[in-house]
Amino acid sequence: MTSRIIGIGSYLPENIVTNTDLTEFIDTSDEWIRERSGICARRISTEEGTSALAVKAAKRAIEDAGIAPEEIEIIVLATSSPDRAFPSAATDVQAAVGALNAVAFDITAACSGFIYGMHIVQGFIKSGIYKTGLVIGAETLGKVLDWTDRGTCFLFGDGAGAAVVRADERGLIDTLVGSDGRKGWVLDCQARSLGNCLTKTKPELGFMQMDGQEVFKFAVRKVPEITKKIMEDNGVSQEDIRYFVLHQANYRILEAVSRRLNIPMEKIPVNLDQYGNTSAASIPVLLDEMHRDGRLERGDRIVLSGFGAGLTWGAMLLEW
Repeated sequence: MTSRIIGIGSYLPENIVTNTDLTEFIDTSDEWIRERSGICARRISTEEGTSALAVKAAKRAIEDAGIAPEEIEIIVLATSSPDRAFPSAATDVQAAVGALNAVAFDITAACSGFIYGMHIVQGFIKSGIYKTGLVIGAETLGKVLDWTDRGTCFLFGDGAGAAVVRADERGLIDTLVGSDGRKGWVLDCQARSLGNCLTKTKPELGFMQMDGQEVFKFAVRKVPEITKKIMEDNGVSQEDIRYFVLHQANYRILEAVSRRLNIPMEKIPVNLDQYGNTSAASIPVLLDEMHRDGRLERGDRIVLSGFGAGLTWGAMLLEW
C-alpha cells in the first residue's frame, strides 16, 4: 500500500510585482534580474497571511479530490513564514475547511517543505495509521525580506499549494529526504532574538540572509545527485519519466540540472518567471498548474526534487 495524489490546488495573491516595479526602490534592472534568475515577476500579499493562502489552496485541493473535509485524517503544513509562532497554521486550515477529524501540525524545511510533508504523510499511510491526508506548502516570504537588499529581495514571492493524498495500490513510489545543518548559515532568517527580564532588551526580528553563491553551488550539485539516485534506486531511466518537477528557485539552476543529467528542458516545467521562488509552495503550485493545463495524465511517472535552507533536500518518484 502507498499513497496517491487525488486532488491538487493552489492560490497566489493578486498583487503582481514586476522587475520594473522593483527598480523604483532598489538599484537594479529588469535585464539584470532576468539574466541572473529568469524571474520576471512575483506575487506579494498585502492583506492575506500564510494561513489565509493555505486555506484557499487547501479548499481547491479538497474540491479537486471530490472528498468531504471530514475524511481527512492528517494535515501537514510546510512553511517558513507562519503568521504566528503558535498555534500552527495547520490548525487554522483544519478549522477553516472543516477537517475536524484530522491531526494537524506545521513543519519547517524551507523550500524542501512540501516533499518533507509528503514523506511524513506517506509514512503514516504506509503504516496503516491514516488513509487520507492533506499536505500544504504555504509562504508569505515578502514579510521576511529586506527590500533594500538587491541581492535577495527579487528572488522570492508569496503563494500556497496543496495536495490531498489517499491510500492506494499505486501512486507514490519512493521518497528521499536529507539535511546537513553544518551549512545552515548560508540561508537563514532570525525569529525573535533573545530578549527577556534578564537581558533587559526587547526581542528583535530578523530578515532573510543568503550567501547566494554557496546556495547555488549546493543546489547544482545536490539536485542532480538526488534526482539520479531516486531513479537508480527504483530501476527507472530518464526516458521513463515524463516530467522532472523541480523546485522553482532560479532558472540557471534548472538549466544546470538539465545539463548534468542530460535531460531536455522540455521535461522540466517552469513557472518561476511569473512567481519567483515561493519556497515550500513552489512544487505544489507548479503541479496544480500542470494539472489544470492538462499536461498531467494518470499513469505519468514524475520526479519531484528540491532543496532548501537547513540545508535540506528531498526527491520523490511518483505515478500520477
